[in-house]
Amino acid sequence: MWETKHQRVFVDMKKELRIFFTALMFLTRLPVPRFTDHSPEYLEKASKYFPLIGWVVAAISTAAFVLFYKLATIELACLASITAGILTTGAFHEDGFADVCDAFGGGWSKEQILDIMKDSRLGTFGVVGLLLILTAKFLLLKECGNMLLGQEQGVYVFTATLIIAHAYSRFMAVVAIQISGYVFEQAKTKSKPMAASRLNLTQFATAATFALLPFFFLPMVTLVVIVPMLLAMFLMVRYFNKWIGGYTGDCLGSIQQVTEVVCYLSLLVLWRFT
Repeated sequence: MWETKHQRVFVDMKKELRIFFTALMFLTRLPVPRFTDHSPEYLEKASKYFPLIGWVVAAISTAAFVLFYKLATIELACLASITAGILTTGAFHEDGFADVCDAFGGGWSKEQILDIMKDSRLGTFGVVGLLLILTAKFLLLKECGNMLLGQEQGVYVFTATLIIAHAYSRFMAVVAIQISGYVFEQAKTKSKPMAASRLNLTQFATAATFALLPFFFLPMVTLVVIVPMLLAMFLMVRYFNKWIGGYTGDCLGSIQQVTEVVCYLSLLVLWRFT
């Protein structure tokens, strides 16, 4: 009996590992084992590991920042950190944000918005949106760095900041999946099983745990940044529901990008007034 139970635990761990690698393959360009594929069975559960993937992206972005901060200037360190994140994800979320800017900026009906969103070409609204959000990230990271890195344990706090921003912003996409509905038909996109599938309570709790855990590395007062991030996510979901009746994968990418910036801004304001 003990052997059977042990084997069951091993099978469950192997399955969870495969789900994690499915999420890693979907959200990043990092190498994954050959057994990882787009199986709907694993895609449907992969979103519970979105915040954990945020930890991975944050670790790579932080390493790039620290390296260039020690070798060059804070400006180059911020640029290196943002670039490292983009290279890690293949600009996955940035592409979604740009598509949303193009679609909702140029479309006047649900059909027009969805058609523009599926177009691989980048328009004026997408270019302007990308410039604005990347500039915002650069300036906010620079301000956070200037404020923190001269203090004791500054690198530690800055690292935790990046983990919070990357992990919790991806959790906001998970929450959006839970409270809204997917727009496209299943046959039109590989991402549909993941984006359309709501998590059960245990799976959602797993995602929430990975999202909240970074806050325990900082004073508990930093938990207040959850409020503006949730507000931004709810407003975006409401806007998407109004115009297209739900969300798409690109909408989830835009939620991640916007709430990441909101996180940096909220933490910066918090530190200045506390």
